[in-house]
Amino acid sequence: MPGETQALIVIDLQNDFCPGGALAVAGANEIVPRINALLDAFPIRVLTQDWHPADHASFADNHADAEPYTVIEMPYGQQVLWPAHCVQGSHGAALHAGLLADRADMILRKGFRAGIDSYSAFYENDRATTTGLAGYLRERGATHLTFAGLATDFCVAWSALDAVRLGFGATVLTRACRAIDLEGSLADAMDKMRAAGVNLEP
Repeated sequence: MPGETQALIVIDLQNDFCPGGALAVAGANEIVPRINALLDAFPIRVLTQDWHPADHASFADNHADAEPYTVIEMPYGQQVLWPAHCVQGSHGAALHAGLLADRADMILRKGFRAGIDSYSAFYENDRATTTGLAGYLRERGATHLTFAGLATDFCVAWSALDAVRLGFGATVLTRACRAIDLEGSLADAMDKMRAAGVNLEP
């Protein structure tokens, strides 16, 4: 069993990111049993949950004549426009029914500010507005974070990279993640994580 300084961070294992959801990630259902097994193996367990208002700026539907998966410039940088997903209180925003969510110590909701997206579990995409997760983990004594969930090339990668920047050790369990892989985004994310010192493990 991992030591008391180890934390498991399960990223966005929600209905809209699973088969049949608004922004489905191929194979997402396959990782649920492995993540459930991991929840019993770590002393600190956090789940994250995308939690968007219906008028969120990252939704293509909220921009005139915009197509999903196109990129626009926002005040904080480039933003992929997504199909509407994980709308607050919706079935799509709910955690996967098979996930043993009651094993978590904390569920962190992110992306609830209408004007800015939030891939990372630590920061909004302006890279300045914090979620409070780093402080919580430090108060609990965590020094090394293990990541699993959805999607490898977006929210998982951004979270792992921020963990390293914040001084935590970081591991991504690649077989407990699935990727969107939007125009090479998976290879790019893997390269960035390796370069930053994130451990990539099966």
